[in-house]
Amino acid sequence: MNKILLILQREFITRVRKRSFIIMTLLGPVLFAAFMIVPIWLATQEDKEVKVIAVADSSHLFVNAIPPGDFITFVYPQSVSMDTLKNQLLRGMYYGILYIPHNIFASENVLLFTVKQPSLSTRMYISNTLKNMLQDAKLIKNNIPPDLIRSIRTSITVGTVRLTEEGKEKRSSSDVASIVGYAGGFLIYFFVFLFGAQVMRGVIEEKTNRIVEVIVSSVKPFQLMMGKILGIALTGLVQFILWVVISLFLYQAAQQMFFPQLSKTATQQALAQNVMEPGAGKNIVETPEKPMNVEENAEAVQMFEALKHVNYPLILGTFIFFFLGGYLLYAAMFAAIGSAVDNETDTQQFMLPITVPLIIAIFVMIKAMNDPDSSVAFWFSIIPFTSPVVMMTRIPFGVPAWQLILSMFLLVSTFIFMTWLAAKIYRTGILIYGKKVNWAELWKWIKYAG
Repeated sequence: MNKILLILQREFITRVRKRSFIIMTLLGPVLFAAFMIVPIWLATQEDKEVKVIAVADSSHLFVNAIPPGDFITFVYPQSVSMDTLKNQLLRGMYYGILYIPHNIFASENVLLFTVKQPSLSTRMYISNTLKNMLQDAKLIKNNIPPDLIRSIRTSITVGTVRLTEEGKEKRSSSDVASIVGYAGGFLIYFFVFLFGAQVMRGVIEEKTNRIVEVIVSSVKPFQLMMGKILGIALTGLVQFILWVVISLFLYQAAQQMFFPQLSKTATQQALAQNVMEPGAGKNIVETPEKPMNVEENAEAVQMFEALKHVNYPLILGTFIFFFLGGYLLYAAMFAAIGSAVDNETDTQQFMLPITVPLIIAIFVMIKAMNDPDSSVAFWFSIIPFTSPVVMMTRIPFGVPAWQLILSMFLLVSTFIFMTWLAAKIYRTGILIYGKKVNWAELWKWIKYAG
């Protein structure tokens, strides 16, 4: 045991002193924080260029009636042909030309002529605005009063509340659970490949440099293999903890810097002002943009409320367990492959059985996000070769305790068995040079006694 600890210490100290470890420890959280913050920040950046759109309305239903947006203005040229409007568009007089055909009731299609590709927000604003106006026109055509039309417009936000086995109510969000589950599952997939490959490369390097011949004169091959696996596992765990701490700090700092309006108090005040005040419903139906703003505010409140109710100790605890369990399981196989070859090129024939379960786990993870209680998600969260990724995806949605315990037990049992199996390959292959090894040869090594 002391020799395993010495090898573990050597592997850990050697790797944490590397410049690449320090750089990735500092750069990783920046990339993770940017991955979370940048898409949100970009989504909140509005195109503030005022867009003037000329309306050519052959139906005469929308003349001087389309409401302007925050940065969109509509003009209605009279007695101007489409050819003239297109020439004016090319000269930069307009951002675009909105052509509404005379049979808009039947076709329900309009054309937007632009010089450059219009933004998604511009197209969505025109589409939603005209859709609501056309619906109103159809209802009015059928003698439905405008006041009644405005009064029946409704925006519904569906909140979710989970009941625990004790009957307690718990706020939840499928979106938050999907994000947390996907992040946890994908990180385990990434870490298993990253650190497992480091084990394989380390074994190949020591074998190629003949260092291993000196080492095995003092320690047993099994001790060498376990020391290397555990040393890299400790390196990965320390790096992950540092990533979590620094990422949370950067995330909080970036949120305060770029999104101070997303604080709980501000969000709740916005929701209360738009939804709870008397007369709010009237404002919502009279202005087309309001329902979208209220809905976004309500969903933002739900998102933050759900984030507060995430069981972070359970998420972090199970992540560390399944990360270590999945890494140890696959690292033993990576170490066995590394001991059987002389260079990385020869590893390709042995990599397929290792990579296929992990790739399948990624596909099942997507299925589990949509239906975490399906039979496919259940079985692949129990099978040890895929459980670290799939079970981590299911946990934020709520997993029965017996399923979690069974998955953990099978993962530990399989790791112990695979370590024993890999050790039999390792002890023979680590001292064999210049021989092309195949699966039949590996099977012989496994059957060797002693």
